[in-house]
Amino acid sequence: MNIILLSGGSGKNLWPLSNDVRSKQFIKLFQNADGQYESMIQRIYRQIRAIDPKAEITVATSRSQASTLFNQLGHTIGLSAEPMRRDTFPAVVLACEYLKDVRHVDPKEPVVVCPVDLFTKDSFFHALEEMSEEVCNGPGILLLGTEPTGPSTQYGYILPDTADRISTVRSFKEKPDEADAKAYIKEGALWNAGIFAFRLSYVLDLAHARIEYEDYDDLYNKYAQLTPISFDHAVLENSSAIAVLRSDTRLDDLGTWDALSRATEQQIIGNGIVTPACDNVNIINDMDIPVLAAGVKDVVISASQQGILVSSKDNTEDIRPYVDRINEKVMFAEKSWGNFKVLDVSDGSMTIKLTVHAGKRMSYHSHEHRDEIWAIVSGWGRTIVDGMEQPVQAGDVITMQAGCRHTIIADTTLDVIEIQCGDEITTSDKRKFELE
Repeated sequence: MNIILLSGGSGKNLWPLSNDVRSKQFIKLFQNADGQYESMIQRIYRQIRAIDPKAEITVATSRSQASTLFNQLGHTIGLSAEPMRRDTFPAVVLACEYLKDVRHVDPKEPVVVCPVDLFTKDSFFHALEEMSEEVCNGPGILLLGTEPTGPSTQYGYILPDTADRISTVRSFKEKPDEADAKAYIKEGALWNAGIFAFRLSYVLDLAHARIEYEDYDDLYNKYAQLTPISFDHAVLENSSAIAVLRSDTRLDDLGTWDALSRATEQQIIGNGIVTPACDNVNIINDMDIPVLAAGVKDVVISASQQGILVSSKDNTEDIRPYVDRINEKVMFAEKSWGNFKVLDVSDGSMTIKLTVHAGKRMSYHSHEHRDEIWAIVSGWGRTIVDGMEQPVQAGDVITMQAGCRHTIIADTTLDVIEIQCGDEITTSDKRKFELE
């Protein structure tokens, strides 16, 4: 199978554990069979691999999330990185061009597009195989529809022509209000699961008719000029060659803390305590300090370096406009070499805890406007400062003046306290070099 996993958005409804670098699909909240925590993207990747170990999986995501993606899935995963967000139609087209020009997938082959935050049982993914097979000789686009459990306004609706397992589609409706949703259900409508399949050439032909470009590189360079538009609006609402495959499997939308807390099936994740007087309370704590809940009910408490959320479960979907008011300086992130957490921000300085995984290294880089100090807390490895390599271990302190080139290489896992000093401390003040 050729599968495109759509991994977009900043997940503001799951603040404070999500931000622009680590959105909701990268938060490790689900226990696997070994008892280890995994993220949404790790979970769906594992589920697909269990069904088809040879599946060609490409993740379509923003460039800012590439390091987190590689850290969680490894560097062999296909990556179609958007230079900026332009909604799902441009994202799918760019990923399709990536498959054709970079991965050299035959345009005649089928492609299945699936949201990365899909939460369902493992057996569901056999439906992706069925969709991949059916679309080869069937309609231009095959959708997956699920049976509605009520008049939800969170889904698009598919109106099939027949009650057969695979049916042509009479019409497609974007997310309606509740009254229209009830009417669609009476007509036999299905929920649109956001999963669809097509032959690669089908979407590429549609793209070239709508966008003037030559190939993957040309499209990437013109990406900022593209009009943001969803795949639903650009394609599904204007195509007559659509069919739907029915599925009776439940798919959960994990877009709020309430939904996510139900899916994890754990009351406490991280360092937390809930007293017996509490009822229906969940704690999700990404920090080392403890969180104590006493005498409250129907509440979600979530804490990270980004902030602390205390919300009734009835109101977790209402936090987004308030999160927009908060200064969203990234306080933690996963990188290809490990991760960092901001410990303190003061005038003229920032203190960060770095963890560099064994066998990994940072890029060889410099900063023009700040000095840096590395204090090694645990582990051992090597630093290279202006071409000079030296071993480091717990207790060592390395100082880098502004303008000098430096990197750190972990022979074992390294924990490092980094202190940045300067009048201008920004993420843009970084220049990378090749390490000779």
